[in-house]
Amino acid sequence: MKKQQTSESAKNLEKMLAVSPYNQLALSGVGPIKDVKIFDTTLRDGEQAPGIALSREDKVRIAIALDDLGVDILEGGFAASGEGEKEILTKLMKSDLDAKVCSLARCVISDIDAVLSTGVGMVHTFIATSDLHMQYKLKMTPEQVKEKAVEIVEYAKAHGLEVQFSCEDATRSDLNFMKDVLKGVQEAGVDSINIPDTVGVITPRAMGYLIGELKKTVKVPLSVHCHNDMGLAVANSIAAIDAGATICHVCMNGIGERTGNAALEEVAVNLFANYGIQTVDMSKIGPTSKLVERITGFNLAGNKPIVGRNAFAHESGIHVHGVMANSLTYEPFKPEMVGENRAIVIGKHSGAHSIQGRLDALGIAFPEEHLPDLLSTIKKIAIGGKMIDDAELLVIVDNLLWKRNTKGTMVTLDELTVLTGKNTTSTAVVTVTIAGSGKRTAAETGVGPVDAAINAIKKAINDKLTMEEYKLSAITGKSDSICEVTVMVKNVQNDGALAVGKAVGLDIVETSVDAMMCAINRDFARQRNA
Repeated sequence: MKKQQTSESAKNLEKMLAVSPYNQLALSGVGPIKDVKIFDTTLRDGEQAPGIALSREDKVRIAIALDDLGVDILEGGFAASGEGEKEILTKLMKSDLDAKVCSLARCVISDIDAVLSTGVGMVHTFIATSDLHMQYKLKMTPEQVKEKAVEIVEYAKAHGLEVQFSCEDATRSDLNFMKDVLKGVQEAGVDSINIPDTVGVITPRAMGYLIGELKKTVKVPLSVHCHNDMGLAVANSIAAIDAGATICHVCMNGIGERTGNAALEEVAVNLFANYGIQTVDMSKIGPTSKLVERITGFNLAGNKPIVGRNAFAHESGIHVHGVMANSLTYEPFKPEMVGENRAIVIGKHSGAHSIQGRLDALGIAFPEEHLPDLLSTIKKIAIGGKMIDDAELLVIVDNLLWKRNTKGTMVTLDELTVLTGKNTTSTAVVTVTIAGSGKRTAAETGVGPVDAAINAIKKAINDKLTMEEYKLSAITGKSDSICEVTVMVKNVQNDGALAVGKAVGLDIVETSVDAMMCAINRDFARQRNA
């Protein structure tokens, strides 16, 4: 169901925006654009993306979500392509949707009959008008193409259908011929005319020119259907609306053939932010995007505008500082406007402000004097691009706070080399420095690289040292998770005392060795502080 925003809620949405003032200056000469209809083709052109195959249930779920989002027209399928498509279109007609349900059809009588059999009241019919398509695909003369276009529009209108006609490959068609065809279908009673950039080759300025020229001939509403082969689908759609088109074909998440179609969410946000035109319920964009992503299995790129996981994620210390003061410093609009959430990411580029902000959000009171140590540890762990989630941050913090009880370092690990592999006996060589005793180097084998490294350390420190307990945890359970190792050792100094060591890190062997060294130093500290 299309949701009409109250004037108060519209004002609240406007407060979430911080776009360029030059947009309005550039648009000052553009006539008022009162309304733009969203023609959603996620269920037809979107499904044609390689790898997407939707069941009837899938299509109905997506259709209901898009209808709730507020799209005006739903292109539910291609009736002539099979009985399954007919059944889906019939089911959509019985789903009590506010949006008009439309079917694609070629300029063929049997295609129109297939649409009529579903009970759908609108047809989007097309025929190619470019020389390239007429010669190599249709093998028809321009005269035959125009005759067929007019015939089908007349037939569809005579049978009570609302008709939108498309000149396929319009942006590579001869302008005069295209105008001639459009005059013919207009005289035949067409309700709207669509201009497709079928292979995504036009530029925004050229699209504006083309729509402007066609408006001299076309008196019915103009629509635009843009593909993203050159990365300009959304820009071309906006340019067409700027020039007078009032219907825009889109797909949720920009899915579609090859590189996809103009993304619904990007078109909707641009129209609202820069033209003040609200085409859908903005707050439902994020949830609808996620639903389509789950059902289609077509994963979004992290940097996808509006709905990608990084759209409102901040890691850089400078950016986070600004966002924490006022989010609009580094966001064009607030994420809640489109039903999304902001994420302050902890990683290699994080600064003290972002880490402190995350700690505050988690309710952790962390000593300010130890913040540089925490920042250093995080940057070390995240050097390979690792993003640290809340659970891992808690473990790192806990480990640093726990280490505060150790005063100074008596034993340092200078070198560690581990040789391991399939059908290879794991061997480790370590060099340690013990205060007052100098350097010691030892080599040992073990059952795996961790055991070999621990055995080498024991040999270098004290042969009677024993491992009483070893515990390893992968914090998130993922393959790139930070691991936490806790060890309990005995006889570090040959007096029967127990010592516990803890460490966190990405590499299991290194983290295990760090935990071992922590336990050894805690034992030396016990004696020194006694």
